[in-house]
Amino acid sequence: MKTLLIDKEIKYEGWQLSPHWIYKNFKLQGDAIVAFMGECNVKLSEMVDIEDVINNEPIYSKNMLSFITEQFNVELTEGVFRQRLLICIIKEALEKRGIQLTRSGDDLFVNNKKLTVSIATKSLTSILIHTGININSENAPVNACGLKNDLGINDIEDLAIEIMTKYSEEIDDIILASTKVRGV
Repeated sequence: MKTLLIDKEIKYEGWQLSPHWIYKNFKLQGDAIVAFMGECNVKLSEMVDIEDVINNEPIYSKNMLSFITEQFNVELTEGVFRQRLLICIIKEALEKRGIQLTRSGDDLFVNNKKLTVSIATKSLTSILIHTGININSENAPVNACGLKNDLGINDIEDLAIEIMTKYSEEIDDIILASTKVRGV
């Protein structure tokens, strides 16, 4: 799986969670994960999570570390497993930095304050995952916390690279592991 830390600020608005967005914009063909920082403002009209639409819960973060991954030849249920794997990798990376977190499904919390947003969906050709980690929790529509302003995490780029590398290695290793066993 290819990885890329995008060195320009991108405002995540939800429409970027679309087939081949990574390939069209960053020339990474095939399975890939990218990370970028910037404001996150997902209006209900761009929401993939129908539950959030029904509950009238748009997403906003003044500054968020976003990950988008597109992976091919994967069904939606496996895509959700991969989304949960990404969340667990993020949790491990933050715990290594001394942060105590709890996970509930695809969400991470610090002292009952929401740190992440995440969704997995399926296109005609791939599964798509967006996971965002608040960098700044100011003006969030829910009780939230942020990496910098609440947790004192300042190595955001290093964190992003570590998470993408570990996720890529895990996915590649899972696929490789499936090729070394004989059927019974």
